[in-house]
Amino acid sequence: MAVTHRARHTITVGAPARTVYGIIADAAAWPRVFPPSVHVEQTPLGGGEETLRVWATANGGVKSWESRRRLDPAGLTIGFRQVRSPAPAASMGGEWRIRPLADARCEVVLLHEFTAVDDDPGHVAWLNRALDENSSAELSRMKATAESADGLGELLHVFEDSVRIEAPAAGVHAFLWRAEHWEERLPHVARVELTEPRPDVQTLEMETLARDGSRHTTASVRVSPDPARIVYKQLRVPPLLTAHVGAWLLSESGGTTTATARHTVVIDPSAVHLLGPGSTVAGARSYVRDALGTNSLATLRRAKEFTERSPAAG
Repeated sequence: MAVTHRARHTITVGAPARTVYGIIADAAAWPRVFPPSVHVEQTPLGGGEETLRVWATANGGVKSWESRRRLDPAGLTIGFRQVRSPAPAASMGGEWRIRPLADARCEVVLLHEFTAVDDDPGHVAWLNRALDENSSAELSRMKATAESADGLGELLHVFEDSVRIEAPAAGVHAFLWRAEHWEERLPHVARVELTEPRPDVQTLEMETLARDGSRHTTASVRVSPDPARIVYKQLRVPPLLTAHVGAWLLSESGGTTTATARHTVVIDPSAVHLLGPGSTVAGARSYVRDALGTNSLATLRRAKEFTERSPAAG
């Protein structure tokens, strides 16, 4: 019989228990909150049950799985179990427990229990390391998010730009997915390093050129859950941000595709001064919107030129 291993991680948060519960319950927003989370699709089943489809980093790689969760807002607990665990886990489950404390604080406990493939000690060590690193990162960022929740409305910025392309969505998707060609196809891209551990997952390191001639290096994980979407998360964000997740969204009708670049960013208020004396969060929002929007629009316009010339090409 497989040996069951357990892990426990805790943190005290200077925010009400209900605020923390809301952050944990809103799994679709985890990529902008939890550092390991790349993309989460949340599907309610009714009766407090739901499924999650999750892509996340672990020990330098990317794992994906489906979980089933039971939410208990009255008891401030959320239980979860993976439907089919990715190796080296044979099974994985656990529970979030939130305990209210005095002075609008709370204690958060994250419990895991797992079995490893073949009970291999190396697999057990790998899983314990991943749980320690990911749980610590998740709890730390969740604490920061909960304690600054009152200001999130100003710090969170979601924006998008769209381009109409007279070509099928498949060709546009191929242009956007095959980023190893961007160095030769996009003027603002100076260098690309791409790896593809699975057909639906990529890691992308890219050096881009700003309008002032400066160079910026970004590293992202990209996922294509279906032919109409490419979602990504920046693993290294610029000093002005605490999170940046994005998506390329494709909608085809009659052979014409509307391609949309969507960005979700969280401004780091402690870094706004980097824009100069007297800078504000509102100014930082405008700066980020212009910088990111300029590059993604340039990408979409080049995708339009390329696919309208060769609709089947990528």
